[in-house]
Formats: sequence, structure tokens, C-alpha cells
Amino acid sequence: MTAPSMDALRKAAETIRAGGLVAMPTETVYGLAADATNDKAVARIFDAKGRPALNPLIVHVADAAMAQRFVEWPALAATLSQRFWPGPLTLVLNRRSDGAISLLASAGLDTLGVRAPRHDIAQALIQEVDRPLAAPSANRSGAVSPTTAEHVRTSLGDRVDMVLDGGPCPVGVESTILRIDGDSVFLLRPGGVSRNDLKAFLGAPVPDAAPAARPQSPGMLKSHYAPRTPLRLNAETQRRGEAFLGFGDLAGAGPYALNLSVSGDLTEAAANLFRHLHALDEMAAIQGISAIAVAPVPMEGLGEAINDRLRRAAAPREQE
Repeated sequence: MTAPSMDALRKAAETIRAGGLVAMPTETVYGLAADATNDKAVARIFDAKGRPALNPLIVHVADAAMAQRFVEWPALAATLSQRFWPGPLTLVLNRRSDGAISLLASAGLDTLGVRAPRHDIAQALIQEVDRPLAAPSANRSGAVSPTTAEHVRTSLGDRVDMVLDGGPCPVGVESTILRIDGDSVFLLRPGGVSRNDLKAFLGAPVPDAAPAARPQSPGMLKSHYAPRTPLRLNAETQRRGEAFLGFGDLAGAGPYALNLSVSGDLTEAAANLFRHLHALDEMAAIQGISAIAVAPVPMEGLGEAINDRLRRAAAPREQE
């Protein structure tokens, strides 16, 4: 896959500056990008996705210097950004009172999630627009996240003004989200940076955030990332009439079986997760398959993020 031309990048930047929506690749999933300082543009994101207004967005920035224009920046934020940015780590910090980010982007909260993506196309677009970009996953709310441009087109159609095709997303699951409160850090969502990596870097455990009455970051709704076909988790065998999403030696059988990683590699499994769910969901719709059985995935490293997405994908759908 060749990268978009400079003409395409300039057109995408012009679209965003004019209040439009552009799907851009990141290392995690494709994001539906809009000018985060434009209330009407941010509102278009919620409308295009059918996203609940109480579910905050992540704001994508070029680097720590850009982030500091919009959020308070304690020493711990500087330490984490120096190690993990650009990359799949979102930091939820207190908003600056003089910041220009739309209040809708943070769903009215006093905090804001920011990250610098590790993807050449996303970085080039942010720098070309020269503004922060609000960019949740580029799909209908609650559905399987998109890791290819075709996933975006299938899910959103003409709700998005332009799609920048950067090929498959290499990480394949969304960013890890941390809440920083002074000298303390709490995990809001597991993702592309494992809890073990954070613990090793910080020299201390990273606890889960306390439950809250409303979402403090994206990816906290009980039902999310869901295919149309019901999932059966921790399946050791493939039942008659089921598709199968395998892992390692548990591979399933027949034409409706895919494997996250034959070798049991969790990095490969994360990269394949949403792509395989999209593919099996399409097979199920065409073939009249009643369920997708999913093999157990270890709860270690990136396995925590994979299991989080699978658990939410299998949960009963919430009203949006």
C-alpha cells in the first residue's frame, strides 16, 4: 500500500479546516478526524458515528508541546510522554482553562484525553492542519473498530468526507488510556501499551481507576466493539453452526475459522483482532452462521487489551 500523496494530504487538511471529517490511519485503528477546536466539526463526529454525547473523544496532537497548550502538564505526564510518545498511550489530564478544545470533545468533563499517534500519515495530517484533531475510531458507535480503509467505508459510507488509505493498522487495538492525577496514575482502558510495560517503566503497579457514574474516557461503555454476530468467549471447541476465532493450538476447523496467531504471539493477535472479527462477521451474515466462538486468550501483556475488547464485544448491546 502506497502512502497518500501530498496533494491528498493537503486536500484532507483543507477538508478538516473547513469543518469536515477525514478518516485517517493511526498505528492503533483508523480515526474519524475533525478539528478539535471547532464545535460544529466535533458535533459532526458524534452524529456520523451515532455516538452517545456522554462518551468523550481523544484529541490527537503532534507532540507534548502541542498537548501542553490544552491540558495541565504535571511531571508524570512529561515522564510518560518522553517514553511512550509518539505511540498508543492516551493521557487523561485536567483541561487548561484557556485551552481552545471544544467542550463537546471531552463530553463536558474537566479532563481531556490526549495522545501523539505513531503513524507517519496521522502525524503529517496533524502538522498540515496545524490544529489538534479529535479522532475516535472511524466506525459506527459500538461496532467493531476499523483497521483498514475498507472497514471505514463499509461502516460510515458517505458520513465521512474523505478517507486517507494507509493500509492495515499495525497495532490493531486502541490506545491504552491512563488518568494522571498529580503523582498518581490509574488505568482507564487497557490497550496498545501493556500494563506490564507501564509497571516496569514506572517501577510501581498501575491500578484500575475507581468506577465512575459516567465514562471518563472512550472504551468504557459495557457494550462496545461489537460485531452483529453474537460472540461465545473462552470456547475450547467449535460447535456446529459456529464460526471460530482461534488462538495458538485452538484453531477451529473448516472455511469459517480464523486464527489470531497460530504461534500464540499476542502482538500478532492484537493486530489481527478487529480484522478477523470483521471477516468472520461478514462470513456469518452470508452463510447464516449463528455465533462466533472465540478461543481463550491469555490475560498477560497485550492479552489484557484483547480480552477487554472481546468482553465488551460479547456484552448485550446498550441503548445509544
